[in-house]
Amino acid sequence: MGEGVGIMGRRVVVALGGNALGDNLPEQMEAVRGTAKAIADLVQAGNEVVVVHGNGPQVGMIQEAMTQLTRFDPKRYIPCPLSVCVAMSQGYIGYDLQNAIREEFEDRGIDHGVTTVLSQVEVDRDDPAFQNPTKPIGPFMTEEEAERMVEERGYHVTEDAGRGYRRVVASPLPRSIVELDTIRSLVAADHVAIACGGGGVPVYRTEGHHLKGAAAVIDKDFVAARLAEQMDAQALVILTAVEKVAIHFGMPDEQWLDELGPEEARRYIDDGEFAPGSMLPKVQAALEFACSGAGRSALITELSRAADGMAGKTGTRVHG
Repeated sequence: MGEGVGIMGRRVVVALGGNALGDNLPEQMEAVRGTAKAIADLVQAGNEVVVVHGNGPQVGMIQEAMTQLTRFDPKRYIPCPLSVCVAMSQGYIGYDLQNAIREEFEDRGIDHGVTTVLSQVEVDRDDPAFQNPTKPIGPFMTEEEAERMVEERGYHVTEDAGRGYRRVVASPLPRSIVELDTIRSLVAADHVAIACGGGGVPVYRTEGHHLKGAAAVIDKDFVAARLAEQMDAQALVILTAVEKVAIHFGMPDEQWLDELGPEEARRYIDDGEFAPGSMLPKVQAALEFACSGAGRSALITELSRAADGMAGKTGTRVHG
């Protein structure tokens, strides 16, 4: 991306990667301080910002804790649905994140609010993803630990990009954001809205107007793209642990990309250049949003380089 070739949009949806939150509560409390600075940089530059975050380690931790509680006293405690665990994760991540952002705003004299929205996201109950779990949640495990979880609890597990084994659950595609009007109202009132945390609580419609929680976790990058589209945002910014997208990643001929268009992006995807559960959904979500309407583009870059990326100084720009 050349100097000065920035994403010229005022309404920005930001998808935060796992490095923005850490893997446990102490790490999260430390990590959100740096995350808050990146968000404040974008707001200070004149952007309207909506924040979406993941919850992979957190929701796994919550469900494990609830499972242990149920085993401790099964007569008193009943199993906790995964959708409820997602809602819990939205609350406690949002609590830390919005307080860190609020503090950063006050330190800089930025007259802006920040609010967490408990968000539901509608999915198709017949989505084939329910028959093919792929979304990693919870902590990394050794091969031996993973085998034990499969045998004892019937978990689906997968090896995660050379980093160990993790449990995987269904990851249906997002159709619509239930609280969209609330999020729009907050942005119009000069608030940063933290929304669709952990991909949103996955729900589907049953008889009447009832929304039923689904046993799934929606990918936060895909829901960020759908939210950006429905918010009529000009930019989707996906913040991760690397400064740019690469092909031949980790190999001697590794190549970092400044720009990525539809044809080459689809070719790289077909060639298996991007790891599932890691860079692949980021590129797919960025491409989906960039191709969803005129004047839209996406940026994939490192958390600490968010403002530089928006200014066109770094990152990979994905265009339609």
